[in-house]
Amino acid sequence: MALEMKVPSPGESITEVEIAQWLVETGDYVEKDQAIAEVDSDKATLELPAEASGIITLMAEEGDAVEVGQVVCLIDTDAAKPAGGDSKPAAVAETPKVEEKKPTASVTPAKTETYATGTASPAAKKVLAEKGMDASQVKGTGRDGRITKADAVDAKPSLGTPGLGGRGESRKKLSMLRRKVAERLVSVKNETAMLTTFNEVDMQPIFDLRSQHKENFKSKHGVSLGFMSFFTLACVRALQQYPAVNSMVDGDYMVSYDFQDISIAVSGPKGLMVPVIRNAENLSFRGVESEVKRLAIRAREGQITVDEMTGGTFTITNGGVFGSMLSTPIINPPQSAILGMHNIVERPIVRDGQIVIAPIMYVALSYDHRIIDGKESVGFLVAVKEALENPEELLMDNNVMKALEM
Repeated sequence: MALEMKVPSPGESITEVEIAQWLVETGDYVEKDQAIAEVDSDKATLELPAEASGIITLMAEEGDAVEVGQVVCLIDTDAAKPAGGDSKPAAVAETPKVEEKKPTASVTPAKTETYATGTASPAAKKVLAEKGMDASQVKGTGRDGRITKADAVDAKPSLGTPGLGGRGESRKKLSMLRRKVAERLVSVKNETAMLTTFNEVDMQPIFDLRSQHKENFKSKHGVSLGFMSFFTLACVRALQQYPAVNSMVDGDYMVSYDFQDISIAVSGPKGLMVPVIRNAENLSFRGVESEVKRLAIRAREGQITVDEMTGGTFTITNGGVFGSMLSTPIINPPQSAILGMHNIVERPIVRDGQIVIAPIMYVALSYDHRIIDGKESVGFLVAVKEALENPEELLMDNNVMKALEM
């Protein structure tokens, strides 16, 4: 019996996907639940598992856009599994290709260029080679148009003339996910009044806490005490103080939330993924670090689901892991604000009237000025700065051991 495999719905509002890559070929024997293809939606790349065991026949090509519910392959469930574990049955086994002998074209030996028959003298060629120029770029003034040494010395390369290096190019279709990301980013720039405000954070207090407790924290909880838990909890606190930053525009309305779902930008194999930490306001340092680790692993292994990336009321992105000093992050729609973290560099600052060297991070908040005024945006970023520079009091309630559950 031939089973028709249809494209399942990856999530709400998704009506079309793209066949990114077939993991099997027509005639292969597949096992039930074996991954047979990777499909791109406008939100994520997902694996398509076989619904039954049997011989597969592909009915769509890589790069094809297919609608949810469309048949993309057939599986012959009556076919027996090939002996010896070979995925290809004997009946459809590939036969060795025999290369046809092509007639050998006669090759005319290239003429050796000399001063007498060529276009440039040996001295002129040497000068042109030093300039990275080709003889075809120079007009000779010698006998029969030959290029003399004087011609080569006087020759100047044209700014519009290609040099002697490689000039290849490649052309690759953007994935559906990348196309959708590009579309959304352009729409954000066109449809929001996006501004960015900046500040700097003295990271020394967090450095001291991590240096003192990170080993015990990891041995007890199995996760590292990183920077993300401090920033996430600092943002939760600031969002509670400035609810406009935790809001969205819906037509003529502003929708505000009494919970904080924090989206965390993670680099995955298919590009940037933004999984969501749900109800971050209820999580401890251990809870945030565990959730960040879980979501990061799922994103990098391509197992992240659409539901895990849907929603979110505020986003944190860390360009510092790639060496970024400062940036203006783009809002993750339909959210209204995003915090950008950057690299930590030792810089001179004034502390208690003295110039000292401290680990400083520049932070940036991009926000939608339609619903977030300068007072709220600047106040929010200052609140984040205050919490990060005084974490024991503002994030740990002056009880470090309890906050870290040591």
